[in-house]
Amino acid sequence: MTFFESLLALLFAAILLLQVSRRLSLPYPAMLAAAGVVLALIPGTPEIKLDPQTALALFIAPALVDAAYDFPVGAVRRLWRPLFALAVVAVLLTAGAVAWVGVAFAGLPLYAALALGAVVAPPDAAAATAVLANVNMPRRSVALLKGESLLNDAMALLLFSAAVAIQAHGGIDGAIGLQLGLAAPGGILLGIVLARLYALVARFVSNTLGGNLLEFVIAFGTWFVAAHLGLSPVLCLVAFAMTIARAAGTERGPRMRVHSFAVWDSVVFLLNVLAFLLMGLQARTIVGAMAPARLYDALGFAGLVIVVVIAVRLAWVLIYNRLSFRFASLRSGAKPASVRSGILVGWCGMRGLVTLATAFALPSGFPQRDLIVLTAFAVVLATLVLQGLTLGPLIRLLGLDGDDGLDRELDTIRGELAEVALATIGDRKGPVADYLRFGYRLALRTAQPGHSGAHEQKRRLSLDAIAGQRERLEALRNRGDVGADAYIVLQEELDFRELAIATEDERHIEES
Repeated sequence: MTFFESLLALLFAAILLLQVSRRLSLPYPAMLAAAGVVLALIPGTPEIKLDPQTALALFIAPALVDAAYDFPVGAVRRLWRPLFALAVVAVLLTAGAVAWVGVAFAGLPLYAALALGAVVAPPDAAAATAVLANVNMPRRSVALLKGESLLNDAMALLLFSAAVAIQAHGGIDGAIGLQLGLAAPGGILLGIVLARLYALVARFVSNTLGGNLLEFVIAFGTWFVAAHLGLSPVLCLVAFAMTIARAAGTERGPRMRVHSFAVWDSVVFLLNVLAFLLMGLQARTIVGAMAPARLYDALGFAGLVIVVVIAVRLAWVLIYNRLSFRFASLRSGAKPASVRSGILVGWCGMRGLVTLATAFALPSGFPQRDLIVLTAFAVVLATLVLQGLTLGPLIRLLGLDGDDGLDRELDTIRGELAEVALATIGDRKGPVADYLRFGYRLALRTAQPGHSGAHEQKRRLSLDAIAGQRERLEALRNRGDVGADAYIVLQEELDFRELAIATEDERHIEES
């Protein structure tokens, strides 16, 4: 089979697995990774190898931009203490614990053990986003996990770069120390600068398909520019996406925004599906490179690392949870988190493509490279399957699957927006002004506490009216009384009106 034919076959298998995961209410990353392992063990299955640098850019860059775009700078400021505890302290503690295990139980040199710790320490942005999309969690916990997944890769990759540099140079000198020290602040500064430059160019391609292509070119280009300059590509992309997101709400037209969101949702989902499936397919390459006796010992060591990775994160999150309960400054002014929330956040440590790709990126002569790669693969598979599949039941067991407060927040803001609209219309006269004034007053009234029934009645009546309009439009098209171009425009108008009154769940396509 050619590469393209193999890719089509994999995508078809992934589509079938996605239907299974949706019907069983299981997170698809775990299903795809496990299925990839099974496929890899079947004789005749095509072997698709991943180039580490290309894989990181191809699969991680769009996921980072997509997640960072929706994570406001204000949330980082508000949650910086718990984010620091998760994205920096948790990564350092995990990397240190794994490094000690590597030295004590596998005889790894210190820098090689540190490289292993850096590889398996960070939960993955793509894995976290994909799994969290399928469960109903408290919104603060979701915000913390998404923010952590945006920032922890940078810390881990800096540790990884330091370990590889020590191995290559036989130690660390001033030049390497300076480069590592500038990687984080330099990446953030570069991301902000590139975002400003992109904003100047984007206005010339706004509302064009070329503008959508430019978004992806800039995302991948930003990653590669930062990597070639020795800066943190993760922090560069996060700073880039957050910077353009701050102005996009008012500067981008609605048509471009809706179209861009749809394109990014589809592309990121496709890349996630391929990434998790391809991760599983690497099993043959990893396992086949080891002698049976060494494979047995390596699997035992990998199992120990898996226990350490899960236990260290869970222990640190619970410790910080209790410290923040005692000291209000550690929780950024928010209400104290319960132990149940701490257990949930501690259990959300799914590793993904960053772990596997960085392990593959180790130089061929790196000490015990095969052991590190196998351990990284085992950690990815175990956390995706074990933690990913049990996350939903754990949420229900802890009683954290109730109301997340989104509806109340939506009602509050909708009421405020309706008040602004009424103030803008003022006392203008005429039937159009009266019509708009009545609509906004109704929106303001239905947004008040205790009037959810009126809002739902309005929504259902509107949906019934739109359904009747759709039937008439289809009848006109079948009789030939409306042309193809006019039909598409009118159908789109009805689609946007229906989406405007849809619930939050109805706006999302499943598995996205």
